[in-house]
Amino acid sequence: MSAQNRSRRRLGALVVTSSLLLSGAAVIAAAPALAASSTVVITEVYGGGGNSGAPYTNDFVELTNNSDAPVDVTGWSIQYASSAGTSWANKITLSGTIAPGGVYLAQGASGGANGQPLPAADATGSVNLSATSGKVALVTSTTSLTCATGCASADGVVDFVGYGAANDAETSPAPGLSNTTSATRKDPTKDGDNNAAEFAAENPSPKTLTSTPPDPDPVDAKIHDIQGTAHRSPLAGKLVGNVTGVVTAKSANGFWFQDPQPDDDPATSEGLFVFTSSVPTVSVGDVVTVRGTVAEFRPGGSGGTDNLTTTELTNPTVTVTGTGSVPAPTIVGPGGRVPPSTVIDDDSSGDVETTGTFEPATDGLDFWESLEGMWLGIDQAQATGPTSSFRELSVVPVGSGLRTVRGGILLQQTDSNPERVLLDDVLTPIPDAKTGDTVTAPGGGPLTGVLDYAFGNFKFLPTQTPVVVDGQVAREKSKASSPLQVSVATFNVENLDPSDGAAKFDGLAQAVVRNLASPDILGLEEVQDNDGAVNSGSTGADLTLTMLADAIRRAGGPKYAWRQIDPVNNAEGGEPGGNIRVAFMYRTDRPVKFVDRAGGGPTTPTTIVTDKFGRPQLSSSPGRVDPTNPAWAATRVPLAGEFSWHGQSLFVVVNHFSSKGGDDPLWGRFQPPVQSSAPKRHQQAQAVRGFVDQILAKDKGANVVVLGDLNDFDFSRTADILVGSGRTSLINLPRTLPAKERYSYVFEGNSQILDQILMSQNLRPGFSYDIVHMNSEFPDQISDHDPQVVRITPLPSWYR
Repeated sequence: MSAQNRSRRRLGALVVTSSLLLSGAAVIAAAPALAASSTVVITEVYGGGGNSGAPYTNDFVELTNNSDAPVDVTGWSIQYASSAGTSWANKITLSGTIAPGGVYLAQGASGGANGQPLPAADATGSVNLSATSGKVALVTSTTSLTCATGCASADGVVDFVGYGAANDAETSPAPGLSNTTSATRKDPTKDGDNNAAEFAAENPSPKTLTSTPPDPDPVDAKIHDIQGTAHRSPLAGKLVGNVTGVVTAKSANGFWFQDPQPDDDPATSEGLFVFTSSVPTVSVGDVVTVRGTVAEFRPGGSGGTDNLTTTELTNPTVTVTGTGSVPAPTIVGPGGRVPPSTVIDDDSSGDVETTGTFEPATDGLDFWESLEGMWLGIDQAQATGPTSSFRELSVVPVGSGLRTVRGGILLQQTDSNPERVLLDDVLTPIPDAKTGDTVTAPGGGPLTGVLDYAFGNFKFLPTQTPVVVDGQVAREKSKASSPLQVSVATFNVENLDPSDGAAKFDGLAQAVVRNLASPDILGLEEVQDNDGAVNSGSTGADLTLTMLADAIRRAGGPKYAWRQIDPVNNAEGGEPGGNIRVAFMYRTDRPVKFVDRAGGGPTTPTTIVTDKFGRPQLSSSPGRVDPTNPAWAATRVPLAGEFSWHGQSLFVVVNHFSSKGGDDPLWGRFQPPVQSSAPKRHQQAQAVRGFVDQILAKDKGANVVVLGDLNDFDFSRTADILVGSGRTSLINLPRTLPAKERYSYVFEGNSQILDQILMSQNLRPGFSYDIVHMNSEFPDQISDHDPQVVRITPLPSWYR
């Protein structure tokens, strides 16, 4: 993923642009374009709207009335065909009147979310122009042309432009275009029926009429003038010149440069990216003067609407004026620019690009924005998570935040850790590292690189492969339970199915035996069916669970049996065809017994009934909790099981609540981030809490354990709902730990709780609880979650 941070792909778009003054006056019918048009002409064609690097969100075609009288274009159309196409069905219908000398803007489709909106258009349509080559005709009717070539002289054609590799044009095609250039008529008042001679590839300029070639004088600017004190440049869309600086880093399609003479305002960045579209010819250390158009690039295209933009120069002219030294890096952390300690953004809610508030001293989002594009250094950068599969590594300066016992940084309710920044491999490989390691430059010293933004995060791009200093963090091992205790564990086994191979099963088995000390009861999440993501219609998982049980025996562990219920095919989310579900495994060599009661099914709810002594029991065991509740739509349904331990009943519910997919990113443009997934987890928590209440209503001293991957924090409302209140409240075990130990998952360098165990109050005496940190902090994971285990002594209901 990280290698695509600066990819510029044609996503498809079309814009038709601009109008000036429309009046309802007389109509002049344009003559067929057998000769140069003296009335309405096409003055600009742009097909890169919304694409990567595009200055405008939509494609457009601009018309100009060069006559001395108004021209009514009602019923006319702008028609488009591909460079060698014969279909002209792609069109925009026009209406209104163009005043003498007036400009008319027709807006087309958009290929993504990049760029700024067009000026108000006079006509709109869904025409999707090619960004590089195509044919555009202005026609006095809406009847589609039928010509393949010679279209300029077809009946009703007022003006015609072929561009790029078009097989038809007036004389010869206009130049080929790109996401950042339009075919612009050099003199909009003249039409000599020669597209090649009369059009140039220029910066798009909708609704701009000049009597000279469109080559405006650039605005002289410094880098800090361009960056400004906001998330978007105050000079966006303008041509700037005499922008000076020293080249600090190069990528495959551009370079960063920095002004060695900064201003006195820490809110303005002194670094900037120049988008060259191909490998730049400059070298690091070159002193350059750049002319180009200021643009705001939003990474991710149409899928990146939550992303911030990065300021850059496009269509550059670069002059090397000498060589010099790369400026000393601006140090982030002690002795330099210290990031805010708790707040990512506390402005009024909304789009930070439009709020008008910019506070780098207090808001992490603004702090890193104020360093965008700059040459930075972090001294003794400390890894707060493992190197990801995307080759990203979260680091913080020394002294940052509430650190975990093993060197991570803890996500808290009021602290999302704005000190974090992700190293990325755009310019050099990122080595494997784990939580607690230190990262330096080769030979020691501060890690240096340039600051970029992509995929919802600020990215620190080193130019030399970092060196990792081992922090000596090792995988944890839990202790075994005593003969009087039953141990109950939860473990997310990350989409386990037979196709994962023996290494995955053996790794999980080693974790169960060596790190979890072979718990008596094991609640599993993310168990897939026997053929994994193959969408075969089969939902059985007996092979998956048998392979895991066999692997545990090979690892020297005890024999485990298992219980689960196959879901309805493709009904519960996860990979299509995978039929992800939760399951129980339990030891057969210990006094723990599974109480089997028939009747459970994928859509059959288990209920709470009583035996002849009035004690609660499950109507079916295993059984599903409220499976027809809409809260479980496209989500794993919880599984309840009734166990017996030395004659005492133990009710266990294993869960896997809805993920946080779809939530706004912490570092996105919309603040505060909206957790759109949270309400569904609240509903799921209410369903499980209601099930627990039914057990406790029949026996307030019942032994109940609720566990699993809840996909929510220990301080969340989801957890509060499960806890409940009063005498029947459950004990949330993560909350019993010191804050520095409350994490089971590391996401983008934030250590946090997603997996939880809760238990009824009467299990409090003598319990011990452990989150076993063996996965989430390491790059070589067998699962992305840490398992956890509680050791308890089930007691008779009268004992309390």
